[in-house]
Amino acid sequence: MTESLLFGAFACTLLAIARFHAFATRIAVTGMLAVAMLRLSLTDFDLGAHLLHEAHIVTNLAGLLLGFAVLAAHFEHSHLPEKLTEVLPTGRKGAFLLLLLVFALSAILDNIAAALIGGSAAITLFRRRVHVGYLAAIVAASNAGGAGSVVGDTTTTMMWIAGASPLWVAPAALGAAVALLFFGAVASRQQHALQPLARLDHPAPPIDLARVGIVALILVGTVSTNVLLDFPAVGVWAAILLGWPLRRVELRLVAEAAKGAAFLLCLVLAASMMPVDKLPDPSAVTTFALGFVSSVFDNIPLTKLAIDQGGYDWALLAFAVGYGGSMLWFGSSAGVAISGVFPEAKSAKHWLLAGWHVPVGYVLGFAAMVALLGFTPRALPKHAPNAPPPPAQAPADGR
Repeated sequence: MTESLLFGAFACTLLAIARFHAFATRIAVTGMLAVAMLRLSLTDFDLGAHLLHEAHIVTNLAGLLLGFAVLAAHFEHSHLPEKLTEVLPTGRKGAFLLLLLVFALSAILDNIAAALIGGSAAITLFRRRVHVGYLAAIVAASNAGGAGSVVGDTTTTMMWIAGASPLWVAPAALGAAVALLFFGAVASRQQHALQPLARLDHPAPPIDLARVGIVALILVGTVSTNVLLDFPAVGVWAAILLGWPLRRVELRLVAEAAKGAAFLLCLVLAASMMPVDKLPDPSAVTTFALGFVSSVFDNIPLTKLAIDQGGYDWALLAFAVGYGGSMLWFGSSAGVAISGVFPEAKSAKHWLLAGWHVPVGYVLGFAAMVALLGFTPRALPKHAPNAPPPPAQAPADGR
């Protein structure tokens, strides 16, 4: 009964967000508070301890969402997007190559940064007339690109820290590439029909090298602190503060990004309070289902449960939980970030209708991986060399 009430409250929150997307942040806050109150009143739940446990993930995610909004502003005003109009071919090929660029960037960067760079470029390349299906494709490209890299997504980094070899995760790039070929082709056609790639009527302005340098510094800070500290937000904001005297960004942008961050963090916290202690036994079928679950249920707790359970094919899982969130605008942090730049994306109905190619791409990519690679479960080492040491065990008598 208790579990039904908690899942019912979470499901009602998601349905309300999908229906009344104009009030998404308020609904997410209300839903998170409702879930917390139910847990406190119906179960023996230590809210303080739970929040302390989630503090690392929540703080890091908030820092990334706000920091990458600053990065996107620097990139947009660096005049690099204008230069892209001179480099990318016209027609559908140019639209597809932008998705390919986002895909490639996400393999070495955080997927939020890759999505926002793609969105910033789309503003200039398509004169801000961007098809919702193409926005869904930008998010899908960013999530797919990070699936095969242990530094490209929070979930794959979690697997790496737990002891999964980067080579175990890398085959996810196969499914990601198959998905990209499908949804990229369809989305590029959608975008070209609405607004073809626009050439400038005049020579592009000179590139602002200071802003380009700040963007590069932010990206280096992201990757380095992700690998060294498991806290990329520290590197992001250190780089932003170092570059602030050279080029400032309006604080209004950070305030706008804070709304999206608050929305996503409330969903993450609500999902983390769901009474889910174990996933179904690992198999190709259950892993496939997790991809759809990740579009409505945050993929970080899903990945944590999978790591604790063990026995997964980590490439299949990385593709499922990483790419799966692209199916809805609020299913991934990259989608929430893009919707902050393009408010028209905040409609689950429009996202699903216009971005139908994203779930189809998921099915095709997953099927290709299973057909060519099969399902290869691997046990994570108990004492991985790159994982934090386990806590010391107390003696049997408790001393």
